[in-house]
Amino acid sequence: MRDFKTYIFDLDGTLLSTLNDLASSTNYALRWAGMPERTIEEVRMFVGNGVKILMERAIPEGVNNPKFEETYAKFREHYMEHNLDTTRPYDGVPELLHELKRRGKHLAIVSNKFYAATQDLAKHFFPDTIEVAIGERENIRKKPAPDTVLEALRQLNVSKEDAVYIGDSDVDIMTAKNCGLPCISVLWGFRDKDFLIEHGGSLFVEKPIEILSRL
Repeated sequence: MRDFKTYIFDLDGTLLSTLNDLASSTNYALRWAGMPERTIEEVRMFVGNGVKILMERAIPEGVNNPKFEETYAKFREHYMEHNLDTTRPYDGVPELLHELKRRGKHLAIVSNKFYAATQDLAKHFFPDTIEVAIGERENIRKKPAPDTVLEALRQLNVSKEDAVYIGDSDVDIMTAKNCGLPCISVLWGFRDKDFLIEHGGSLFVEKPIEILSRL
């Protein structure tokens, strides 16, 4: 691996363990609507493409369900109040970010989580290391489109030539490819190695410190 100057990170499943809070808010909304609840493993496979698609997958008949919009709104309302209940950085992540920062690297988050939650979580957990945090919003296409990553690079005022993308899912692999960036796939997140290999993953780390040790 090269000694990159800019590190663009996915959020859920890469920097933060968010699955339990996502599942809790999903099931709160489903209970409110009188719909069947989902298991943790089901929610694990539903995430990665943004919370609206998470709810499309969780709600019977998806967007065709007449209660979809109300149930999705209940999810968002609950998640904004409870996204810190059990969410925490993965072991070794804060130390990785601080060491990268100490080495003068540029650090950003690009997520398909909605914008307000992405900003809140970045400011809460990584106020001294993450310079830019971009989430899903109406005027920019979400991953795997390259738009959010390119916007992060623009806000950092850096070139993509010395940048790397780091994530835990097939969406992240596709995002990096669409941006023309190398991709590091982490194995502590929401997808396993075999799944990632099937979707084009080729460079893997099992612990955050390995990102440093390979430089």
